[in-house]
Amino acid sequence: MKSATVGIVAAVALAAGAAAGAWIYRSRTPDPPAAAPATAPPLVLAEKLPEVSLLDRDGVARGFDHWSGRSLIVNFWATWCAPCRREIPLLERLQSEHAADGFQVVGLAVDYRDKVLAYADEMKISYPLLIGEQEALDAATAFGVDVVGLPFTVFSDAQGRIIAAHVGELTAPEADVILSAIRKVNSGGATPLEARAEIEKGLAGLPPQPRSG
Repeated sequence: MKSATVGIVAAVALAAGAAAGAWIYRSRTPDPPAAAPATAPPLVLAEKLPEVSLLDRDGVARGFDHWSGRSLIVNFWATWCAPCRREIPLLERLQSEHAADGFQVVGLAVDYRDKVLAYADEMKISYPLLIGEQEALDAATAFGVDVVGLPFTVFSDAQGRIIAAHVGELTAPEADVILSAIRKVNSGGATPLEARAEIEKGLAGLPPQPRSG
């Protein structure tokens, strides 16, 4: 699928007011997310992780409640998406470095199962994968992200509340800003609204990030 030009970085309040909605950020990398429309409308994200179920690598149906009590980093991706492929080493690193803090990376593949399994084996992806074609598109709709391209990453706190979402290739500095704010929510040091404000300020202060690889 062809990429389309995405405008300058934007932080947009979602849902019915900033207190209820999560925040969405567009990539600061040179490449736009694959298959994104030239002018993406504001998204309305779910307030909490949706109740969906997809097959994992072993063919077992799992929902996000399988990781209840952990802060999820849900990465929508596909094998045909170059920025998605470039993100994998960073996601592996996030899983390795932040698992002890209660974070869990979950890859949600919007792709053919055989292609995902082969690529996951080739790349030695260690974090859990949920895989589907129409099922994955339905999951994206449940999140409220069906109108954007890939990659797309959703971040929740330990209570399953969606704190932020990121469109486009995620970079390490961006991830650090987001995870730092979510840690404060989990420790009781910040509300979701305060965390979103911190994320907005932190991401706005980052220089444009070069793509990895």
